Amino acid sequence: MVLIAGPCVIESEELCFGVASSLKKTCTRLGISFVFKASYDKANRTSAKSFRGPGMDAGLQILAKVREKFEVPVLTDVHSENQTARAAEVVDILQIPAFLCRQSDLVAAAVQTGKIVNLKKGQFLSPPEMGQVVDKAKQAGGKRLLVTERGTTFGYNNLVADMRSMPIMRAFGLPVIFDATHSVQLPGGGGDKSSGQRQFAPVLARAALAAGADGIFLETHPQPERALSDGPNMIPLDEIADVLSSLIKVYTAVR
Repeated sequence: MVLIAGPCVIESEELCFGVASSLKKTCTRLGISFVFKASYDKANRTSAKSFRGPGMDAGLQILAKVREKFEVPVLTDVHSENQTARAAEVVDILQIPAFLCRQSDLVAAAVQTGKIVNLKKGQFLSPPEMGQVVDKAKQAGGKRLLVTERGTTFGYNNLVADMRSMPIMRAFGLPVIFDATHSVQLPGGGGDKSSGQRQFAPVLARAALAAGADGIFLETHPQPERALSDGPNMIPLDEIADVLSSLIKVYTAVR
């Protein structure tokens, strides 16, 4: 089982080190392949007042330190073609954000770096439609691809996770990851920010693994209520070990 996890946004080097250390220890004990994730810039915040991150240069420096210190692969998202080459110098996996998954030039630039690229399914797309995104990536030369389910828009300020998505997208011939914490997000549900229902993230993660997902994407923070982005849907760091213990049982039983 693969786990892609970390804080939503880089708040500080100290936060990233603490989360990476804790997750690596737990994943090593449970036999889970761990990829650390964090964003140097949250370019799609609800409000202009919201914290976006330290920026590309400072953020990539912190991610490079995490990669070296903890000897784990690192993932971050990119938002424009001119960010891809620079980010690829530091991280192992480039992520195409869900809102940008249909940006053909961005997808092409990411795969042409030669890095693994994680294609997140847009909230506005059905699972079969992601096949067109995958085709774009392959036609641009992409050979190492992941595809991630993160919920689908379901009325105002709500998302629904369709478990049919796992077998549908596995038919593309790629590993499928389930984003448990963004799937319980309530976009714009806090007025000038998103809200969320973190209590359902482990439930959906177990269901996704039972439906055939190859791994889980989730965000965590030592104090989600004080997090600078996506706090309401992040799982507290001190609960992660129990959550992962239940997930690995489901994954092992299914496989």
